[in-house]
Amino acid sequence: MSDTVTLYGFDGSTFVRTVRIVLAKKGITYAQVPVNVLTGETRSAEHLARHPFGKVPVLDIDGMRLRETDAICRYLDARNPEPSMIPADAKLAARMAEVTGMICSYGYGPMVGGIAAYHLFPDFVGGKNEQTRADGLTAAKTLLTLIMEIKGDAPYITGDVPSIADYMLGPILFYVSLTPDAGEVMAIPGLADWWEKISTDADFVASAPNFG
Repeated sequence: MSDTVTLYGFDGSTFVRTVRIVLAKKGITYAQVPVNVLTGETRSAEHLARHPFGKVPVLDIDGMRLRETDAICRYLDARNPEPSMIPADAKLAARMAEVTGMICSYGYGPMVGGIAAYHLFPDFVGGKNEQTRADGLTAAKTLLTLIMEIKGDAPYITGDVPSIADYMLGPILFYVSLTPDAGEVMAIPGLADWWEKISTDADFVASAPNFG
């Protein structure tokens, strides 16, 4: 394995974008090998050797290979502690872990596969399915309402500075923001203000996917 930090995954992936943001925040130089989900490259034999479930991101770093966004981001934070992206307070750290877990379990599918896919890339999911979109909206609003309740009056999900949770949710909500359903989703109390902060973060802006 090369000494070069190598990120496998294409910029259009929300989870790859999360890792790219964290790498930027930590000042870690890396090489990126695009692996496009939309064109089926994640199912190639070459990539399945990296990730047998055909997912991105995959990160080669420090002589090891890491899969799964949360694990990658936690390692990067431990490896390069400044700026910290995990709250020092145990309760807030637990909240962050709770939110990142819920985003992966209950947020990505409804928001990307349900809402965004319906409007932005329906062919990738077999065409427009109104029920899937409606179910996605319901689940997304339920989760985002809960996350905003957890955030409370803080500017970010777990306090005064953004954490891994913010940078995991931001790239997913970015796709929702491009759809006609954005207004309904952003009407959730507290969400629009949070989105204004995270969407103007310099590294978030710099990581935006290039749709060519």
